[in-house]
Amino acid sequence: MTGFSSVAVEDDRATVTVTIRALNHRHLDLQLRMPQSLAAIESDVRVLAARHVARGRLEVSLSLQLRQAPGVEVEFNAEFGRALEAALDQARARGLVAGALTPGDLLRLPQALTIRDRHTETDEAVVLEIAARARDAIEQALVALDGMRSREGDDLRADLDGRRTVVADLVERIAAAADEGRGAVERRLAERVRELRADLSVDETAVAQEIVRLAARSDISEEVSRFRAHVRHWAALADSAEPCGRKLDFLLQEMNREVNTMGSKADGLGVSELIIAAKAELEKMREQVQNVE
Repeated sequence: MTGFSSVAVEDDRATVTVTIRALNHRHLDLQLRMPQSLAAIESDVRVLAARHVARGRLEVSLSLQLRQAPGVEVEFNAEFGRALEAALDQARARGLVAGALTPGDLLRLPQALTIRDRHTETDEAVVLEIAARARDAIEQALVALDGMRSREGDDLRADLDGRRTVVADLVERIAAAADEGRGAVERRLAERVRELRADLSVDETAVAQEIVRLAARSDISEEVSRFRAHVRHWAALADSAEPCGRKLDFLLQEMNREVNTMGSKADGLGVSELIIAAKAELEKMREQVQNVE
């Protein structure tokens, strides 16, 4: 789900730059940063993002640089001017000051003048045109992000497929070792019963049934069968065009549960080492699946 893209679109009016960074997340978490003048397109951006990304934290940053600075309005504070004139007249009458105010004097008095940007009637049309270009830039950035994530996804798919094959082979080896171990347990119990038969009067049928029950406790055929089904399900999900990251994550939990049960039941030469190896591969797969949308 990780990725990065950046697109800049410019014309004689403005330059629009879009930067998108995708990070891992359980759900779609869209974070937008854009100028207030383009706030009207926020809902459009969210719709566009949802079409391209199903899961992940998406940080979209949009910056706008206008080619032409807005006009300026200068307004004189008439009320402040009248009060200032009256105060100066009193000062002149007392001989405290002489002469008239100059434009420079007014500029040094922040209360005298108000300076602000002038928004003309054509500004709204310009903003609409820039907003359309911004949407185009975001669409281009999302397409570029898709391309980058697709390339990384191919590498990730190859890695996960390889690990899936490894862990499936380990489970088959666990099943074979467990079968040999169960047979060895049955033979040891049968030999022990023959040794005790001369000294004890036993019910051979009951002993045989107990041997079967003890051996059945180490039978992992059901767990192996379910694990094989999980492997087939994994392949079907990976081949699907739909987002499957959360489903694969859940499937890995089930696969890990089956391996844990095999470890607690199976008895055979090398079973413990095979269980440890299988769990290690499943953990690596779980880490990688966090990158799958």
